[in-house]
Parts: sequence; structure tokens; C-alpha cells
Amino acid sequence: MDSETYLGDAAVGADYLDDYDDESSAEDDGTLPEERYLDRELSWLAFNQRVLELAEDPDLPLLERANFLAIFASNLDEFFMVRVAGLKRRIVTGLAVPTNVGRSPSQSLADISAAAHDLQNRHARAFHDLVKPAMDEAGIHIESWNDLDEADRVRVADIFANQIFPVLMPLAVDPAHPFPYISGLSLNLSIRVRNPKTSRVEFARLKVPSVLPRFVQLPDDGTGQLRFIPLEDLISNHLEDLFPGMEILEHHEFRVTRNEDVQIEEDESENLIQALEKELLKRRFGPPIRLEITDDMDAVTLSLLMQELDITEQEVYRLPAPLNLGGLFEMNKLDRPKLKYPKHVPTTSMGLLPGEPTEVVDVFSSITKHDILLHHPYESFATSVQSFLEQAAADPNVLAIKQTLYRTSGDSPIVEALIDAAQAGKAVLALVEIKARFDETANISWARKLEKAGVHVVYGLVGLKTHCKLALVVRQEKNGTLKHYSHIGTGNYNPKTSRIYEDMGLLTDSDTVGKDLTRLFNELSGYAIEKKFKRLLVAPLHLRKGLLKAIAVETANARAGLPSGIRIKVNSIVDEAIIDALYRASNAGVPVDIVVRGICSLKPGQERVSENIKVRSILGRYLEHSRLFAFVNAGDPLVYIGSADMMHRNLDRRVEALVRLTEPDHIAEIDALFTLSMSDDTSSWWLEENGTWTRHARNEDGEPLADLQNVLQKDISARRRVGKLR
Repeated sequence: MDSETYLGDAAVGADYLDDYDDESSAEDDGTLPEERYLDRELSWLAFNQRVLELAEDPDLPLLERANFLAIFASNLDEFFMVRVAGLKRRIVTGLAVPTNVGRSPSQSLADISAAAHDLQNRHARAFHDLVKPAMDEAGIHIESWNDLDEADRVRVADIFANQIFPVLMPLAVDPAHPFPYISGLSLNLSIRVRNPKTSRVEFARLKVPSVLPRFVQLPDDGTGQLRFIPLEDLISNHLEDLFPGMEILEHHEFRVTRNEDVQIEEDESENLIQALEKELLKRRFGPPIRLEITDDMDAVTLSLLMQELDITEQEVYRLPAPLNLGGLFEMNKLDRPKLKYPKHVPTTSMGLLPGEPTEVVDVFSSITKHDILLHHPYESFATSVQSFLEQAAADPNVLAIKQTLYRTSGDSPIVEALIDAAQAGKAVLALVEIKARFDETANISWARKLEKAGVHVVYGLVGLKTHCKLALVVRQEKNGTLKHYSHIGTGNYNPKTSRIYEDMGLLTDSDTVGKDLTRLFNELSGYAIEKKFKRLLVAPLHLRKGLLKAIAVETANARAGLPSGIRIKVNSIVDEAIIDALYRASNAGVPVDIVVRGICSLKPGQERVSENIKVRSILGRYLEHSRLFAFVNAGDPLVYIGSADMMHRNLDRRVEALVRLTEPDHIAEIDALFTLSMSDDTSSWWLEENGTWTRHARNEDGEPLADLQNVLQKDISARRRVGKLR
């Protein structure tokens, strides 16, 4: 007897929770303190500090440390483009909506500025004092012009003349040439020159071409060591070739960050793609929100930049060269395997293993035997989800495929499979979320390609982003009946990010899940309005309500002396209603474990508020991305996986879906994952009541604690067999 039949539909999903109601799951009843949340923006900066701490860690492989420096820089760029830009927009428009801790936008901006200045300076020190010297010792040198001898300079002059000079475009600023537009995130040189004939001083701007390598490799000097020089440093020392006859007075690097968050006012009658394309053009010209300069920039140049860009002193970040350490991503491409994480080849899920090495697995037959819980990147995306969709496209018995696409790679085999299926005459529906931030242009391109191939492309519901990760295959079996095969995941259908994002997914032939997905896809593509699902919790209508009721059940069970417990793993937890419900559960004696990668507005350890709540954060070679929810439920575990974080946007402004797991082995696997994640013997960061994250990476004897991702990588097969972690 399978677990779904044993549990019965009434106890399987959201409608089970509908049988329970508790007024305490509504608004705060006044017993919780007013200052019970952590500032979400400062919490995000604390997350990026944890990324920086990985770059500072001498125990990590060197090129991975350089990569974490680049990740920190890239993360901070996006934070300014979106979060800081949003706060500035509120200030400019006079929309004085307070933050989640009651701070005004201006106060929050000041807090962010102070923290961001400290972090950017720490980031620069980590490169100059820690990572760069270690790279030098490893024979990888990032040189400055002053490090080069005369022979080097002669060789570099040839590189400049032949490979760089033809691409450069200096722009003068004078009465006939207005101050040029400075594109967001571009690296630039400010140049002041003097005409020796007239003694007139002029200003020019030179954009460092992004089409060229960020670090230019220097010719071999016979030592066999790898040597690089920042592109802007090389250009700066050949300015006389760009301004012949002029005297170079000053030259400095600078970089501008702009508001690049797209705001779309949707109307049911407008063409969403056309509206989005217009907004993407506007994105290039968003107002400046940060100016990064080298710390040796002269006052005259800085004053000019601040005036022309309308930048305040608070928004100026003085840093040692080189700027834009996001360019260190290039270093991770070097062929130095000993300086990187050991290679990991994903295994095929045991539920999809062939009987013989040469045998091609029938994914549908495998799913029919039992539900399959996938854990990427430890288990292969290509031999599971990708194979599922490719076989569906090629199978003559498959009649229809329906799928959501939020982010996918440029050469996606998933998209190609949908195209193949449509060209084979199958009914194919693709819900493409073209508003996925910073992937809008790529998604518009794929949407049009799919439409040309005959795929029915829809863009979801007006006013909502479709963020759920769903695939549904309808297949005619040998007996003539139609059967549903479903995949519900925590991450995107992207083969490339599946190698570095930790995610989970469920492959199932459950008729209950299949019918749930059928109704949900009808709602997304048509006009159906469904109020209930059997094994799904769906936002924006029911997901928060379902989780609040599950938390309320645990609270009531604890008060009644029944077994209780809550375990949650998410990227971010900000939603006040969820947090308050967890506080009430803690007060009732419910043990609450939370694993969060990024933002956490919940304060653990508050007396008579959150004494029973523990919060951990795990960062490593893979980006922890799965969202998991587990409730003890008096011994009848309620466990969900899905796409939703505990944020207002996910619960109120997105279509999200969680699916309940019913197989005992899968429930045991999730429980074991939480146990390992929360163990004091596992390396992690612990959140304190004041918002400080403390890293616990070594035991009392100074020995390294267990790395969660390494343990999972080594023990994945054993975990599949025995349902627990060593």
C-alpha cells in the first residue's frame, strides 16, 4: 500500500489544514514586543559579510576565495541597483513608508551607507592583504604598472597598440561636448589634460571596454608564473597615445551604480512584452545611486563627477585600486585545479539508475514504481529532470506538456525539448516569466522562439510573477487511460545553475498531484479560479494561510503536551505574520529550527519571545537554494518542498507552490538534512538576538567542523539507502 493511499486525500495537503482554525494565527495579540524584528536591509548586508568571510578564510582553496570576493562584489552591485534604489525612490517621491523595523527610508539609507562603506573597505583589504599575497605565493600575480620592468613595458606597449587602442573611445567634456552619459557598472577613467599652447585644462572620460578581458595576461618573463595587469591600469599608462600633444595631469578610476530595477504598470489590455522592452531601455538611464572612486582621486575631479551625476557625499565610496573586483570571476577560469574545490561529478538518482550500464532508463517506468526525491547538484539534473522532459518530448504516447520557465540558460536543452515536443504535434504550454529580474531580455528571446515553434506561450497572471517550478506531462498508457507525471522543484529549470545551486525536486505519478497541477496551470493560462488543492499550497491565496495553520497546530499540540516541532529552510524570512506565528509557537514550547541563507528578520533567543528558536546559516561551494518546511504534527509529519521564501513578495505578489511529501523515506531524508544542518558539529553561522552572525567553523580543539555540503557529497548514496546521514 503506497503512502498516499494510506494517508488518504483528506490528510494529505492544504485541505487537511483547513480543518484547523486558530485565531492566534491572525494578527499580533499585543503580547509580543514592538521591537521584535531585525532590519531586512542590514540583514542582507550581514549575509554578504558571510560571503566575504569565506573569501577571508585561509582554509578554503585560493581561487575559490578570489571567487567569493567576486561574488561579494556582484551581490553588492545588485543590492544597490534594487534595494538602495527602492529606498531612494521612496525618498524622492515622498513615499515615507517605514521599513520593517519602523525606520524611515532616509534613516534606513544612512544605516545602509555606514554598513556598506565598512564592508567595501573590508572587501578591499581582504583582496590586498589576504588573497592577493596568497595568489603571489601561488605564482599568480596581479601586477600594477609600477611592478613592471622596462622589458615588460615594451612588450605591453605592443599589446596595447594592437589589441586595446583600436577599441578605446575617449570623450572630451567642453562647451562643445556635454558631460557624457556614464552607463551603470561600467569602469571608467577620469582624465584631466592641459593644452601646452593655451595652458587650458580640459576633462575627458574614457570607458574601459567591457568586451576586453578584465585582467590582461602579461607575456611570459621566463619564470613560468602567471602574470596579469588590470586593463584600466594598462590603459592609464598609455594615455599619451590617446591625447597626443597634451599634458596628462590626473587620471583616476571611477564606477557608477544606477537604479536598474524595472517598474512595470501592467494593464490587462497591453502587450506585456512590449511594455517590458520599453522599461528595459529606461533601465540604462536610471539615476545614479553610488559612485566608487579610487582613493587618490583629486578634489577637482571628484567635485565635477558629483555635480554632473548628482551624487551626495554619502554615496561616494573611496577605495584602493583596482575597482570592480567582480572581475576576479575570470581568475576562477584558470587551469589550476589544486587551487579550486575538488571536482564533483553528480550521481544519477538511485530511483533512475539503469539495470545495466548500457541501458537507457525509462523515466516514466521509474516514476511509476515510486516517487523520486531529487537533490541537486549532488544528483544529476541532466539524468533526471532534463531526461524526464526530453523523453516526454520524444515519447509518441505523451499528449501534452505544461511547464513554467522562470530562469533558464541561453542554450537550454529544456527549451529545445519543448520545441521538439511542439514540432512533434504535442500540445505544449510554456508559462514564461518574462519579468524575472535581470533575465528579462533573455526570457523575451526564448518566449518568441517558443512561440515560433508552435508552443503555447503565456505570461501568467496580471500583477503577479510566476515563480513556481512546475512541469506536468500527460501520457496515454497502454490500457488507454491518461496518466499524469509531475515534477515540482525548489529551483529553476536551468541545467547550468543546477550544477552550483542546491535544490530539491519531486518526480511523481500521483494522480492527486497531477490533478492539482492541471487545475493550477488552467488558472495560470485561462480564467479558472481554484480555491483548494489536495497536495499543494499555492500563493498568493493559500500558502501563507496554510503555513500559519500548520504553525498554529504545532503551537496547540505543544500546549496539549503532544509531540511538536517546526523546521524551516529558506533563502529569506521576513514576513511578519510568519515570524509572529513562530514566536507564539516558541512561547508555547515548540522547538523551532531555521536554516536561512540570506535575510532573516526574526530575532532568536529573545526572553519569553523566541527562546526555543535557533537560526543557522550555511554557505559554501554550492548556493543553498532549497525551501523546505517540516512540522512534527503530533507524530504524523507534515513536510513540504517548493519555491517560496517567507517574504511578502513570495506570499502576496507571486504564484508559488509547495508540494507535500508523503513517502516515509523522503520525510526521513528531509529530517536527516535538518538534523545535520542544525548540528553543533556542522560548520555554520549562528544568529544572535542582536542580529550578529557568529561563525562556528572549528571545535574546541581547533579542528574543522563538518562541512555540510562535503558530507552530502560523500554520503548521498548511503542517504538514499538508509534514509539518514552519517
